[in-house]
Amino acid sequence: MLTAPPVAALAAVDEPARLVDAVSFDLGGTAERPPWRITLYVPPGPAPAAGWPILYLLDGNAVTGTAIDIERVQAPYPDGTGIGSRFAIVGIGYPGDQAYDGLRRSWDYTPPPGKSYPPYRADGPAVRTGGANPFLRFVIDELKPAVERRCKVDPARQALFGHSFGGLFVLYALAQAPATFSHWIAASPSIYWEEFVLLTSIDALEKSPPGKAHVLLMAGAYEAELAPFQRTAPDHESRLARLKLARTVEAARTLSDRLGRIPGLKSEFRVIPGKTHMTVLPEALNEAVTSFLGRAG
Repeated sequence: MLTAPPVAALAAVDEPARLVDAVSFDLGGTAERPPWRITLYVPPGPAPAAGWPILYLLDGNAVTGTAIDIERVQAPYPDGTGIGSRFAIVGIGYPGDQAYDGLRRSWDYTPPPGKSYPPYRADGPAVRTGGANPFLRFVIDELKPAVERRCKVDPARQALFGHSFGGLFVLYALAQAPATFSHWIAASPSIYWEEFVLLTSIDALEKSPPGKAHVLLMAGAYEAELAPFQRTAPDHESRLARLKLARTVEAARTLSDRLGRIPGLKSEFRVIPGKTHMTVLPEALNEAVTSFLGRAG
């Protein structure tokens, strides 16, 4: 009787899966802080005459694969998708295989002055916030030049996408260095964080209009109310309290309106139906690409 070979016998033919047309490399870091893990995807074929439009992604470990699939599956078919150009992708992540590095993103993505919070686990380090300025310098001074050395880029079409704390960073970076990207895309941004400290930066942006930029803010509909599956959960009251504290939909809509009144900024807000803070990501990435490179209607 034939029997299936043990799993170990298959190891000789198995190989790690890969992201097609993507490379990864480590960049930056210090003696105290490890480097960032960068994933760069460039579509096959020659670059456009002006260079590749580039979508930069925060939380790269969590979203880069999804974004690459969007590019490979949708961008080659503009008549069916409305996406007007193929584009390169830069995922800014961290060494390791986990989707999120909570400790590092808490530091990298949050505005100063920051605070110190209890460890995520009893034997872990304290959680620090307020490191958005050095992270922004890394993006401008190290990451963008490293990408430009590896592929031909279109300086006029570059977008930054972030979700949650990442969305908070997108808005902070817009206020600090508005010429860095042409499109700024914040999904479910944590505007409420540390007593709405972000809004101080928006005050400064209003006093020094940035020239020209496009801003898209998004949130899931179930960030304003509990999703049906959450309404009977044992912790539904605490979940609802957190939603009311964050006021994600209300805060994003209000800030979008405020940004839209700044000369040179085109600002838009979208609610994504049927999605929570955690499930909004795939649709938010689709909306990001459409906002960035979609054909005009």
